[in-house]
Amino acid sequence: MVTEIYRDAWGIPHLRAGSAAELAHAQGRVTARDRAWQLEVERHRAQGSSASFLGESALAWDRFARRARLDDTARRCFEELERRDPETAQWVRAYVDGVNAGLAEGAGPAPEFARTGLTPGPWHPWTPLGVWLATHILFAGFPAKLWREQALAHLDADAIGLFATDGPGTSGSNGWLVSGERTVTGQAVIAGDPHRWIEDPGVYQQIHLSCPEFDVVGLAVPGVPGIAHFGHTGSVAWAITNAMADYQDLFRERLRRTGAGVEALGPDGVWHRAARHTETVEVAGEEPVEVEVIETDRGPVVIGGPEGLDGDPADPADPLGVPVAISLRYPPRVTGDLGFGALLPLLRARRVADVDRAFDRWAEPVNVVQAADTEGGVLHRVAGWVPLRAESNRMRVVPAWEPGHEWHGRHETPRAGLTDGVAVMANQRGPAEPLGVEFAPPHRAGRIAALLSRKERWSAADMPAIHTDTHLASAGPLLDHLQALGGLTPEAAALRGRLLCWDRRMDAGSADAALYAAVRAAVVRHLAAHPAFAALAVPPAYPEVFQPWLALIPRVGFALEHLLRAEDLYGIDRPAAVRAAVEEVAERPPAGVWGDTHRLTPWQPLRPGTPYDEPALSGDHDCVLCTSGVPGLTDRAARGPAARYIWDLARRDDSRWVVPLGASGVAGSPHHRDQLSRWLAGDLVPVVTDWTLLRKETDV
Repeated sequence: MVTEIYRDAWGIPHLRAGSAAELAHAQGRVTARDRAWQLEVERHRAQGSSASFLGESALAWDRFARRARLDDTARRCFEELERRDPETAQWVRAYVDGVNAGLAEGAGPAPEFARTGLTPGPWHPWTPLGVWLATHILFAGFPAKLWREQALAHLDADAIGLFATDGPGTSGSNGWLVSGERTVTGQAVIAGDPHRWIEDPGVYQQIHLSCPEFDVVGLAVPGVPGIAHFGHTGSVAWAITNAMADYQDLFRERLRRTGAGVEALGPDGVWHRAARHTETVEVAGEEPVEVEVIETDRGPVVIGGPEGLDGDPADPADPLGVPVAISLRYPPRVTGDLGFGALLPLLRARRVADVDRAFDRWAEPVNVVQAADTEGGVLHRVAGWVPLRAESNRMRVVPAWEPGHEWHGRHETPRAGLTDGVAVMANQRGPAEPLGVEFAPPHRAGRIAALLSRKERWSAADMPAIHTDTHLASAGPLLDHLQALGGLTPEAAALRGRLLCWDRRMDAGSADAALYAAVRAAVVRHLAAHPAFAALAVPPAYPEVFQPWLALIPRVGFALEHLLRAEDLYGIDRPAAVRAAVEEVAERPPAGVWGDTHRLTPWQPLRPGTPYDEPALSGDHDCVLCTSGVPGLTDRAARGPAARYIWDLARRDDSRWVVPLGASGVAGSPHHRDQLSRWLAGDLVPVVTDWTLLRKETDV
């Protein structure tokens, strides 16, 4: 059978081939043609060489990638994949061959290559694993342990709970499954939206993969074969949300230099030789930078070295006066498994039981899975590799030289059922609770469940109204404080009255939402400026990659609900802070509406040659329509729904999907941003699988 490429009206690729391997080659090739610049950026990020063409701004990431040994881990995992699952390894190789076959063609129309002078380099068989690892290494938010150390050192143990919330450095999702007993067709519907950094080009690629073994539509990660997170085979569909599990550990290491290299003190009280070498990072427009790479028996050292934490003197808390560093222990580095063995079985799945078995092989990141099939089967479970270890490992940076912090195998992943025919996950405490520390507030999940309870029967066409709901339940504590205030100036009293009558919807066209956001931002700034938090205002000189987890204003902004509700907050007069904020905003109120400042700002590795028109957004961090700025810092949103999907098990072509921009990664092409208006309006585009309705582009 000749391999064929088709397109629908939105430029989405539909691929047909004679075998799974031929199809993987076609997927790699069409992805390189559509997303050559994105693939080149991701390859360099995975191997820690992006500063060579992006300049000094990318150096912090490259340092981390080198020190965390991302590329070497990807190589190890691919070698293990070849040993354990040679069929999948060959399938990955076929995808890589396709990428290499299409890169030159894809680079031609992409203006970024001309601007940087970059020529696409070859992909290696392990490159897709490196892309996956680089995309997800910070997904579980292990740097939050650095924040907890600071909070404990400068406040107390209660601070961990007060500041525990889904913050700016993590990623989440909404997902809900409505079983056939609750739908108009008698077949299940699965819907949701993954919340990630909104990137240009997008982190998800709509695609249709068909061969004699399977026919699947779904959202792929560019640079990775198959369809991992969200897929529909016709008879079974699946989707995931971030489980918010904790599966990466940070160890405080005692290191010393010797004539032969570097040694680390182990839990047995003995100094052990650590692996050490240096690597050179090229930086466009600057001198090359040398990076020392050290790995102990726990894992790669990602902060500091034998001279201490980023060159600081010995840690005063260390009784031996030995300089300390911090190493990272993460499952793929230990097990040699990134879970790629799940990808082919997912494509071949026909029933929920097949999806379930496939996710038994899942590793990273740890997700909550929802699935349903046309025979009435449903699945709601956690999937991924979580180590068994001491509770302290999950909470804090633990001492490598003390016993009791070793890993002892992996957790069994929990399972859950449906309630009244419905399952809802939005990163709240749920089936994954035994595996995590910090979870998202319950507002998104609670709101989705409440909306679903309003009707007995649902259809796929009903779901966009849930995707785009803007009710902000987390506004309650601040409004409660406002209600209790008296003795305000006339202007502030009028503002208070207006907010107390507000419908709590963060709509782009709402002036009241803009006023609420302005007051909230002022409260955050007043609280963050209080002397009780002064020691947290200047974070430690840890690498730049970890700073989003350590910045005080975002921490206060995302934990504001907890901080306002706490019985006591380190003696801070919270009514006074709210009073000062409302008076401040009343004196200079925002003149417009929420969408004037709450605007989409996608991440781009290279600044565009022309200014980007930032569209107005509805929603907020705790709305179902989760579009996240950073309260107290900026209303601009770089995180939000990186895709939306509705999987209809009754008829796959009644399913819908949309991405924030478009199917093409080439700026200026017809399909680069043609889905943006749909995404902004909450509309989705049709999933088309009838080949007679598609336009044939070429034979490969």
